[in-house]
Parts: sequence; structure tokens; C-alpha cells
Amino acid sequence: MPDARSFLILHGWQGSGPLHWQTWLAETLGLAGEDVRYPQLPDPDTPRLRRWLTVARGILEELPGERIVLCHSLGCILWLRHAADATPDQRADRVLLVAPPAPWAELPGVSGFFPVDTTAEHVERAASSTRLVCAADDPYCPEGADAVYAAPLALATDLIPGGAHLNTDAGYGPWPSVLDWCRTGAAPLAGNA
Repeated sequence: MPDARSFLILHGWQGSGPLHWQTWLAETLGLAGEDVRYPQLPDPDTPRLRRWLTVARGILEELPGERIVLCHSLGCILWLRHAADATPDQRADRVLLVAPPAPWAELPGVSGFFPVDTTAEHVERAASSTRLVCAADDPYCPEGADAVYAAPLALATDLIPGGAHLNTDAGYGPWPSVLDWCRTGAAPLAGNA
């Protein structure tokens, strides 16, 4: 087994469900003997930033070895808000942000996540490496997350053609490319054909 590492997977608004790539990834990594934390964040249908931050930071501070964080949708916003005032013991080694919603996306019941006032310097301090994966046709970010987040935050970005919100509805249950990224940091990430 490689040097010690651990994974924190952060779901988005309303959770991810049993067929989502995050659930598949947690199970696949776990079966391979990896240390994986995939918490059900409080009140996923009506999330509150402070409650989600408390849970995520508590887990992050306990992770051994290389810390690898994977976020989907509102989980990306959670990470970006965390990055704005993260302490050194809350730092990650690698972060993958997948399909963050735009600040003006309609997410009923969501409180405190927007606006995102995180800077590129915050992102750099919160993790050694942060990568964005998104699609131009994401209904939760029709302007394109590459324009809304990647450009202002200086994020390396993989644009997935036809990937929509990169969730179960878009065909993202098993996602071999994200598994490769977890294991080796391989980039760019590819979509599912």
C-alpha cells in the first residue's frame, strides 16, 4: 500500500444517493483498503453553512497522512467557504471540486453559503493543489464554472463535454477517471462516454 493517505468526500445539496459517483467512489476506495470518510452532512435538504463547516472541519483535522478532498456541487461551495479562513491544521493536500453551482442558482432551503468571497490566495493556503471539473451545460451553473470559479480563483480546470451536473442523472455512477485521480493525481480528468 502507498504512503498513508485519507479521503474526505463532501456531498452537495440534498446528498448524493446510492448510485452517485461519490458513493461508488467511497465504496471502491474502501474495498481497496483506503481510509475514506463520506459523512452525511446535517440537513442536506436545508443545509446551513456553519453546521456543515463544523462537521467537515472536525473530520479534516483528524485525517491521517496525505489529505485528499473531493467535493460535488454545494460541497464545492462548502470547501471554498472553508478555504477563506482555514487554519494550517485544516489544510488538504489535494482537492477536487466537481460541478459547483453558481451563486445565483436556485437551491431552496440553502442558507449562508453565498456569496463566495474566497480568493485565489485562500485556495492556495487551504490546499497544495486544487482542481475544478465542470461542464459547459451544467444547469446549476449555466455561465460555466470555468468562468465563475476557475478564472478568478486560478484553478486548473477540466471541462467535460456534455457532462451537465456530473451527477447520476448525467450518467456519473462509476467514474473511472476520478478514481485514477484519487490514486495517482492523474489529470486531466475525463468524462464517461
